[in-house]
Amino acid sequence: MAVGFKVKFYWYQIGHGDFLHSFFSTVAYNLEDKKWGSRFPIIMNKLYQGKINQEDMDKAIEELIIIKKELQAFTPDKVIWDIDDISKQPPWGNNISKDITNLSNYFITSDGEDFISVFFHALEKAKEVNFDIEIKSV
Repeated sequence: MAVGFKVKFYWYQIGHGDFLHSFFSTVAYNLEDKKWGSRFPIIMNKLYQGKINQEDMDKAIEELIIIKKELQAFTPDKVIWDIDDISKQPPWGNNISKDITNLSNYFITSDGEDFISVFFHALEKAKEVNFDIEIKSV
């Protein structure tokens, strides 16, 4: 089942739900000392539970900027597919593009776009149109 970000009537395709969970798992494990939502409560708690309200949009953008910057320090082999079972590996294993140099550019949407860039676009659109951002399945 495909998931994405919905902002009003705008849709930002992400990919499979496991892929999105992997992004959150990677952040929690590597940047939050395995304590989900301890540093990035808006993205890791509110969005993961389904929605960021408009009043939290600026804080969510600030969190994503920090996440992107800090993920640059981690090599692709530090990806976490599922924080609840860190032995699980991505379906593609270590067979990744040479263009992927760190965890900030590891996550690519099903449309071939950089996930963090798509995430930024969705947050900026939500701010622009004064609307919430939600995770939705299709």
